[in-house]
Amino acid sequence: MDRKPRREKKDDRFEERVVTINRVTKVVKGGRRFRFAALVVVGDREGHVGFGTGKANEVPDAIKKAIEAAKNNLITVPIINGSTIPHEITGKYGAGRVFLKPAAQGTGVIAGGPVRAVLELAGVKDILSKSIGSNTPINMVRATVQGLTELKTAEGYAALRGKTIEEIRGY
Repeated sequence: MDRKPRREKKDDRFEERVVTINRVTKVVKGGRRFRFAALVVVGDREGHVGFGTGKANEVPDAIKKAIEAAKNNLITVPIINGSTIPHEITGKYGAGRVFLKPAAQGTGVIAGGPVRAVLELAGVKDILSKSIGSNTPINMVRATVQGLTELKTAEGYAALRGKTIEEIRGY
C-alpha cells in the first residue's frame, strides 16, 4: 500500500502577527544557554482573535508553537455597526490596565503596540484605547483580551435579564 506523508493543513482563515520575541538566557557551567520566547496574536478580522506564547531553542520553532497555542485560545468579540465595540470597558491583568472606548466611524484604531495588534486582528476598525500601568507586552495583550471577553451587546444583556431589547433600550 502506497502511503503519502501527512501534510499539515494550512488554516488560511487566520492572520498572524508576532508581537514580541524575547531572548531568555540560562547560565550553566559551560556558559550561557539561549532560548527564545515568542508572543503571537492570531485573528480573522471578523470578530475572532486569540493569543499564544511559545518557547524554543530557535525563533521559528517558538513562533510556530505560539501560533498553535493562539489558535487553541480564540475568543469572539462583539462588533457593532461593523466597526466598533458596544461599550466602554477596562481590561485588567496583573499591573496592566487597558481602557477601551467605542469610537465614531472613520476614527481608526487609536492604540499602541500589542493592544493595536489584538484589536486589528479582531476586526475592530474604530476604537480609542489607553494603556495604564504595566506596559509589558504579554500583560497588555492579556488585559486587552480580558476586556474584550467581558463585552456584551444589548441582545446579550436582554437575554441575561429575560427582557426584550426594547425594554432594555427604553423605547
